[in-house]
Amino acid sequence: MTDRLSELTAAGVAVWLDDLSRVRLSSGGLDQLRREQHVVGVTTNPTIFAKALADADTYDWQLRDLATRGVEVEEAVRMLTTYDVRWACDVMRPSYDGSQGVDGRVSIEVDPRLAHETEKTVAEAKALWWLVDRPNLYIKIPATEAGLPAITATLAEGISVNVTLIFGLDRYSQVMEAFLAGLEQAKANGHDLSKIGSVASFFVSRVDSEVDKRLEKIGSDEAKALRGKAAVANAQLAYERYGEVFSSDRWQALADAGAHPQRPLWASTSTKNPDYRDVIYVEELIAPGTVNTMPESVIHAYADHGETRGDTITGAYDAARGVFADLESVGVDMSDVIAVLEQEGVEKFEASWQELLDGVRRSLAAAGQGTGRPGQAAQGNADAAQKAGGNA
Repeated sequence: MTDRLSELTAAGVAVWLDDLSRVRLSSGGLDQLRREQHVVGVTTNPTIFAKALADADTYDWQLRDLATRGVEVEEAVRMLTTYDVRWACDVMRPSYDGSQGVDGRVSIEVDPRLAHETEKTVAEAKALWWLVDRPNLYIKIPATEAGLPAITATLAEGISVNVTLIFGLDRYSQVMEAFLAGLEQAKANGHDLSKIGSVASFFVSRVDSEVDKRLEKIGSDEAKALRGKAAVANAQLAYERYGEVFSSDRWQALADAGAHPQRPLWASTSTKNPDYRDVIYVEELIAPGTVNTMPESVIHAYADHGETRGDTITGAYDAARGVFADLESVGVDMSDVIAVLEQEGVEKFEASWQELLDGVRRSLAAAGQGTGRPGQAAQGNADAAQKAGGNA
């Protein structure tokens, strides 16, 4: 049988899993993906953790201990999530060692409610780095206006960063500038640049979802013919900018000091429109030095019927610019698309974070009843009542 994921890896694409749960860890499922499906990294986000922690049974023993201690819900969330990420880092350590620190990485995100607060984001990043205490960790920081200086400051501390929620080309250029500045400061601070890693997570399918909605509203034949083209074109032009920055003299000075480039990572790669090929955001975004983080369903789909046709990005820049010109000609304002997606991205993760907090609060209350701490349950009910009253 054809090993399609091996072919994808050989083409220069690092296959990462966009999911994590304690069930996946305890069952050995993550290690199996590493050994058998060429998975060399893991990404998480608040939505993934909210889903994982909804299965409270796998976290019962830890919840009981946390309830016995009477910890606050936010501390409990940090303890639960960093436990899983630390475990995942250990599972992925062979990939980290085998790639000299390039792959084998596991990402954990700062509290998304801090997306517009630079100093608090940096403090949270440092706290997560201390808690997980593994060299193959990535701290995810959103590419908001306040996130950009936080990225630089975090890298300057010698902490590896996954920059998330990138949608637009101009913001991506700012992210790469923040990365270079961060490494320059890290070097000045005496850090070993070869130990610092970074990826820039460029979201893909959400771009098509927003643009296609606008094209449907416009309704012309010209507009409808452009459906499903914006996201790939956007990512292809991002890779062009990546090539420009990481062939510069400024970058070469950092590379000579041992630095690894900040690889573009294609995120949100499951197709939202069932009319599109289920592996389109993998097949059309193949190029050396990239990462594609996929849900397990997409990994298995590519292993079954994905087509690796060599580099599908580098020769496509002019065609991608043509797509952007056509979108503008039919009335799609891409700058507004990007602004909407960034705002919605932060809001969605904030909502997932709140769902996570609420779920852990309920679980702590239930665990508190079982440990003879009825006050924990009462506090959970009081917190819920206070929240309901505040929203009235």
